[in-house]
Amino acid sequence: MPFSLEHRFVQQAQEKFGRTLPLGYVARICQSNGGQVNVGSDVFNLFPKFDTTDRKRISRTCNDIVRETVSAREWPDFPSGAVAIGDNGTGDKLVFLPDKVDLRYADAVFWWDHETGELDLVADAFEELR
Repeated sequence: MPFSLEHRFVQQAQEKFGRTLPLGYVARICQSNGGQVNVGSDVFNLFPKFDTTDRKRISRTCNDIVRETVSAREWPDFPSGAVAIGDNGTGDKLVFLPDKVDLRYADAVFWWDHETGELDLVADAFEELR
């Protein structure tokens, strides 16, 4: 069961990426640090933010968004500068892409296919996913 998350942990992740995350995504992840979203007929598990509040939260959030993004960036064809926010258990990732103007991630959510390297738009904003 996902826990709520203090905003300071989101800020720590944003500092590591050098960009801010979309507000709708931040609101959801602070309410429930992890969880799932449906994308078409597939289910994606959202990566949590690392939470050092207590031992239980540390153990439940060690596969955090920063660690998973660093790992994803080692794959060929992973989009430059993207942040991985979840996966479907087969290697495919949900990602945010860097905004072209500001030091933030754009609101749109994409499905990155690890076999083809292709990106498919799945939502114009994270709030559209359930």
